[in-house]
Amino acid sequence: MLPPWTASSGGPRARDRLGDALFSRVAGPSGAENRARIHETPGPRWFAPDDPIRRVHGDASMFVGGLSALLLQSLHPRAMAAVEAHSGYRGDPWGRLQRTSTFLAFTTYGTAEDAQLAVDGVRAVHARVRGRTPDGEPYRADDPHLLEWVHVAEVDSFLRAHQRFGAQPLAEDECDAYIASAARVGSALGVLGPPRTAAELAQRIHAFRPELRGTDAARAAARFILLDPPLPWPARPPYAMLAAAAVALLPDWARAPLNLPLLPRAERWCATPAGSAVTVAIRWAMRRPPSSSTG
Repeated sequence: MLPPWTASSGGPRARDRLGDALFSRVAGPSGAENRARIHETPGPRWFAPDDPIRRVHGDASMFVGGLSALLLQSLHPRAMAAVEAHSGYRGDPWGRLQRTSTFLAFTTYGTAEDAQLAVDGVRAVHARVRGRTPDGEPYRADDPHLLEWVHVAEVDSFLRAHQRFGAQPLAEDECDAYIASAARVGSALGVLGPPRTAAELAQRIHAFRPELRGTDAARAAARFILLDPPLPWPARPPYAMLAAAAVALLPDWARAPLNLPLLPRAERWCATPAGSAVTVAIRWAMRRPPSSSTG
């Protein structure tokens, strides 16, 4: 989930404080330093300024898409086992979020050199992650097949969120352009032949469905993400709105394995409007970079 790290005019003090708090949570203690490096370092980028991937990854809808992606990704037993054993999502959930946010920022907006360095760092971590599921299946984080599942679930979730909650939803050809740009990052991470169009993306996700199921670890992760986030009580109501929107974004078939209800009317009249409201509020708060005192 990536904050829109782009500059615009200042705003009221309340907006500034909220924007600073969100940026600090999502970008981490090195956020201001990383932002300066990403935007101020000269050199070629992987993606042009008008590439749809920049619009998608800079929009507040990423907060919803990121939560939904975590839920969807958890349905692959081997991927979930690796997360459970090695990611530290319970002990350091904000650190995991910040690392993901920083990776997306560098690969989407940074120089080509810094984007490659970010990819190299992730691949080095993946190379060390090995283990077995509770059922005894071996897994490794650099397995191209598992990398493909993580990639397609993430891309699909980000795009779904943007099309439903984004400030400027993409046209059909722009959706394909976004998926093709994301494929460049996926290939760099080790995905073999990632999808490059919306039709290919849907086909790949469908092909994975026989491998997906709800495990105890996946359901525990869903409870943690949706019901027990590491947040102070005043922040929990808006987070609950994001969480409800993230569940509403999931494909219908992904609900039952995670013990999540399918309530079309409630989602249409409650979850989706709530998601729209909270993403509008986040977008308003983060219209300008935080003050230099942050991070």
